[in-house]
Amino acid sequence: MVYVLLVEGFEEIEALTPIDILRRGGVAVKTVGVNASEVTGSHQIAVKTDITMDAVNREDMDLLILPGGPGHTNLEKSEAAMNLIRYANENCLLAAICASPSILGKLGMLRGKKATCFPGFEQFLDGAEVVNEKVVADGNIITAKGAGASAEFGFLLLELLKDKKTAEKLKGDMQY
Repeated sequence: MVYVLLVEGFEEIEALTPIDILRRGGVAVKTVGVNASEVTGSHQIAVKTDITMDAVNREDMDLLILPGGPGHTNLEKSEAAMNLIRYANENCLLAAICASPSILGKLGMLRGKKATCFPGFEQFLDGAEVVNEKVVADGNIITAKGAGASAEFGFLLLELLKDKKTAEKLKGDMQY
């Protein structure tokens, strides 16, 4: 199961594009309202989440996704979200896009790993080798630059969860 954490102010395209790609690729994905079951993104798009934090089943989690946007700071304010991020880092794939890789950096999860983020947040990628690429996978952590990298981010996550053939076929089907 893939869980996508949504908080007020999340960047819609960074959350919804990977969700769409993964679901089209046959991956089970649930949106998780960290503080509420309906969350409004940074561009005033309201999303009714599939579940709230209390319904997350850690044991079936294959991937945890952290969208960016100005709301990324709301993830840091949630003790439940931070605990789930720590759990994911030890037990499954963990993906963050835009400003959200800064959360992983502050937690020390990027030390010795290659990572990328939205320009201006590099200072928070503590111990990472910051690379200027749209999407970077290093070990169990996948990071991406921002909204413009959302599709590439989603396709890489699909490849990691399924296989390259599935991701390439979907790229063709979607005219990517």
